[in-house]
Amino acid sequence: MSNALLEIRKLRVNIGERALLRDLNLTIRAGETHVLMGQNGAGKSTLAAAIMGNPAYTVVSGEILFEGEDITGESTDKRARRGIFLSFQNPGEVPGVTLESFIRAAKGAREGASAPRMLAFRRELNGAMDGLGIPREYADRDLNVGFSGGEKKKSEILQLLALRPRLAVLDETDSGLDIDALRTVSDNIRAFKTSDNALLIITHNARLAEGIGVDFVHVLENGRIAVSGGPELVSRITERGFGKLTFDAP
Repeated sequence: MSNALLEIRKLRVNIGERALLRDLNLTIRAGETHVLMGQNGAGKSTLAAAIMGNPAYTVVSGEILFEGEDITGESTDKRARRGIFLSFQNPGEVPGVTLESFIRAAKGAREGASAPRMLAFRRELNGAMDGLGIPREYADRDLNVGFSGGEKKKSEILQLLALRPRLAVLDETDSGLDIDALRTVSDNIRAFKTSDNALLIITHNARLAEGIGVDFVHVLENGRIAVSGGPELVSRITERGFGKLTFDAP
């Protein structure tokens, strides 16, 4: 039996009639950090959406297994309760729902309770907000409403730290962050990592990959993983770009 946390087997995904992923295979085990890179349009965000069960994308064939169970046909909310987390490239605004109430409700659903005890929850939330440099008064603001791009990304890392999923898929979390904010986010992602969870980080930014510690790097091209390697692959991408890399031997 595989000890994989996430196992993707020959996954083919379409949107409408257009094929976006083609027989893609990927295995992620607990304790591992994987980075997915590639040119725009290669299928990186499609893979993130497929892992989370976005109904806009059709799984034509293949399987997605989580902790050994086939979740290919499961809804997004069930995957979230299992412990899969997805941060978005462009987090949406949710008027009428405060940041604190959203995280508290999500944490209750994740842990199978109505809601965490308020005092303990607020103490934990305040500590995480302080660590990310998010002003505490933001807890009472509507989720992402009026937030800058960087504040939205920090908000998602705050959710990650509060929910503590088994698998976190971070889709361009570094987008819109200045150097200081990138360092803060990297530090908190690194603090999130344990031997019991795993990360799949989608990024164009080699600096983020270098800052969090990486086990495996994959380059996606035309809906397939064209090259896989260790952390040294990030340096090769930085030096040579994607164009020639996928056709060369390591």
